[in-house]
Amino acid sequence: MSATAHATKPNVKLLSRTLAEWACNLTPESLSPEAIDACKRFWFDSIGCALGGSGQEDAHILLAHYRQMNGHGDQGHGPCTSFVTGFKTNAVDAAFLNDHMIRAMDYNDIYWKADPCHPSDIIAGPLALAEMLGLSGMDLLLGTAIAYEVEMRLCEFGVPGIREYGWHHATLTAFAAPIAAGRMLGLTVEQMVNAIGISASRTFSPGAVTAGKLTNMKNTVDPWATRMGVESALLAQRGYSGPEHIFDGKEGLFAVFSHVQYKGEKARFDTEMLLHELPTSSKCHWRILDCGMKSFPIEALSHAPLTAMFKAMDKAKAAGNVTANDVTEIKVEVIARAADILGDPHKYRPDSKETADHSLPYCMAAGLVDGMVTPLQFKEERVMDKALIPIMDMVKVVPNDEFESLFPKFQPSRVTLTFKDGSQHVARVDVPKGDPRDPMTVEEIAVKFHALGDGVLGRARCEALRAEIMALDSAPNVQKLMALTVRKTT
Repeated sequence: MSATAHATKPNVKLLSRTLAEWACNLTPESLSPEAIDACKRFWFDSIGCALGGSGQEDAHILLAHYRQMNGHGDQGHGPCTSFVTGFKTNAVDAAFLNDHMIRAMDYNDIYWKADPCHPSDIIAGPLALAEMLGLSGMDLLLGTAIAYEVEMRLCEFGVPGIREYGWHHATLTAFAAPIAAGRMLGLTVEQMVNAIGISASRTFSPGAVTAGKLTNMKNTVDPWATRMGVESALLAQRGYSGPEHIFDGKEGLFAVFSHVQYKGEKARFDTEMLLHELPTSSKCHWRILDCGMKSFPIEALSHAPLTAMFKAMDKAKAAGNVTANDVTEIKVEVIARAADILGDPHKYRPDSKETADHSLPYCMAAGLVDGMVTPLQFKEERVMDKALIPIMDMVKVVPNDEFESLFPKFQPSRVTLTFKDGSQHVARVDVPKGDPRDPMTVEEIAVKFHALGDGVLGRARCEALRAEIMALDSAPNVQKLMALTVRKTT
């Protein structure tokens, strides 16, 4: 469909209304058993990420800021709970703080077809509203599934993708978040349309947040878009209005991007794909089943190269007595857009956790020397270790034209390790661990969950929290869940 089609046909139903009608007609009974199970598994993974993320410096800064803004002391005042500290506040701030903790380590879920996205950056919005309104666990799972459905479709309907136009996917989160939040509030179709318009009017994020030297905003723009989505839904409930034509009308998303060219072609959006077979019942396929998880706390495109490097090193060790000190070159072949991101010159000298976890040279160097890439590899002293610089300089990232035709069905990466004796060992990975075709099991998620959470809440509390998450479909409300996310004080 033409990007400007609706702008010239005033009687055509606008896209925000179509999406609003779809979301407003859904009920918890619309979810399939498979979607319910997936929602619980992604909550299990996301809360684990949040427990680990609660210790990040940027999470501490945000909490201190909102505590001061709240004006009710360290414990705050309001109907909603912030993970770990138990700080009480309003639904808008709680959604933001909790979503930021989920995102802070860049360890949460990943969907990458055209644009990358992390749908769990949205789900603390539905959680905050469920806590505020006393809604059931199934209500929360519905809001979760809606967030994944819309976000994943939006991040696939740009051709070739808004990142190629220079924008960050938080731009699209601003369209998805109010839909999930609005369904939790039980908005009417008219209110939902307004919520989408309010939110998306305010949140456009340039790609600068993930280009070059990275800052705290890398992990903040998506949660901030969700914050806006929650507040927009609450405003719409009160009667506040927003532009219905924010997608496909005059000077909306389509029109703005139609001025951009990529490789000689105008940017466009595939509306038919966005709307095709939107799930309406328990017999439908829900997109959450197509989302992946991260087995490493790093940028998504680094997973396949890192896995390939470990496989190549295993081959080398099996063939002879070699160590990381024997490697002289690490050649990484990936698709062109991955080479552009991962081979960015600034990534060869990371000076912060935010840049390091998006730096393939750093991840490969630390992984080669340490034999693993975990949150430990992103502590300041390790990131700033100059001994890793010569190894980072061994990493050569090159685009592979053959791989282009395989993306996005596959995320191919080939790593060639060259050793001092001239020998080479090669490994190729097309599907990183955590992809739906090689998914993390509940027990593998549990290992990650406990590694991130036991030091924060304690083993016993984490076990109880796991049980509560996995029983969300029978929970009358989320109060017990939220209580278990808070660290006990003596």
